[in-house]
Amino acid sequence: MCGNREFMLANLPATMTAVGFETPGDPDVLKPVTLSLPRPGPGEVLIKVAFAGVNRPDVVQRKGNYPPPPGASPIPGLEVAGIVAVLGEGVSELAVGQEVCALVSGGGYAQYCLAKAGHCLPVPDGMPLDPAAALPETLFTVWHNVFERGYAREGETILVHGGTSGIGTMAIMLGRHFGIDVIVTCGSPEKCAEALKIGAAHAIDYKATDFVEEVARLTDGKGVNLVLDMVAGSYVARNLKCLAMDGRHVTIAVQGGAKAEINMAVVMSRRYTLTGSTLRPRSDEFKALLAQEILANAWPLVESGALRPIMDARFPLADAAAAHARMEAGDHIGKIVLEV
Repeated sequence: MCGNREFMLANLPATMTAVGFETPGDPDVLKPVTLSLPRPGPGEVLIKVAFAGVNRPDVVQRKGNYPPPPGASPIPGLEVAGIVAVLGEGVSELAVGQEVCALVSGGGYAQYCLAKAGHCLPVPDGMPLDPAAALPETLFTVWHNVFERGYAREGETILVHGGTSGIGTMAIMLGRHFGIDVIVTCGSPEKCAEALKIGAAHAIDYKATDFVEEVARLTDGKGVNLVLDMVAGSYVARNLKCLAMDGRHVTIAVQGGAKAEINMAVVMSRRYTLTGSTLRPRSDEFKALLAQEILANAWPLVESGALRPIMDARFPLADAAAAHARMEAGDHIGKIVLEV
C-alpha cells in the first residue's frame, strides 16, 4: 500500500496554487500563492479540488478574527468537492478517482486539499461538483444545530435569521423535508420572496417589521419551538421573546456581538434551553460521527435529487477576493463557490 501511495504521489505535481493571505484585511489581501503539495497521513485522503465553497467563517478568518485550529491549514476554505487523488494509510472506504465532497478544517482554496476520510461524502452519480462543494459546511452545521443540538422534530416551528444565506436556505430545505415550519428573517422584500420560493413557511423583512411582533402574530401568540441564531448580541433577548414554553435557542455565530443581556428569570419560568456550538474546532471523531448521521438521514435526499443547495455565484479561484466582496455585501442568495 505504501509503495502504491508513493507511486501516485510521484505522478502528481510537486507544487500547487492556493489562495491565502499574509496579513488580515479587506478582500484584496487574498492572493494566489504556490505551496508544496500536501501528503495525506493515516486516515486522510488528498483531493484534487474542482470547487471550494465560500462561507462566512472564511471572511471572518480573513479579517483576523477566526484563526484556524491547531494543525489546520492557514489557507481558507472549509468545504470542497473533487476527485480523490491519493489515499492515506488505512483508508479503505474510498477509492482513487472517486468523486467526493468533504468538510475540511482549512485549505479548501487550493488545487489540492487534505481531508479526513471520515469527513468525506460520496457525490451521487450525475450531481455536478459545484453544488456538491456547497453542501458540507451548511449541511453539517444545520443538521447538528437544528436536529441534534436543537432537537427539532416534525410538527414544530422554528425561526432562522439570515433566511437567504447558505445556512438559512439549507435550514429551510431540511425543515421542509422533515415536516418543520421554518420562519425566516431577511433584509429585503426581494429576499423574503426568494425564501418563500425555497420553501419557508413565512419570511419577515426585519428592516420593515419587528420580527418579535410578527412571530407572535404568525404563531397566534404561541411562539416558535427553536431559534437558530447567527446574530447574537442584542438579538438574543428579542429571540427569547419569540420562543414558546420549553423553547430552545441555538447560537452558531455572533455577527451582532458576542455579549448579550437577558432576563434569567424568564429563562427559568419558561424553561428555555440556551446552547450553541462551533463546528471547525470539533474533534475529528465528532465530525466523523456527524458525517455518518448525515449519510443515514439526509444524504438519501441528496442522492434522490430532492435536496440541492441554492447556488448564488461561481468565481474562479483567482477571484476569491471578488467572492468575499459579494458575501460581505450581503446581496447573495444561497451559496458562493470557487472554481479551481
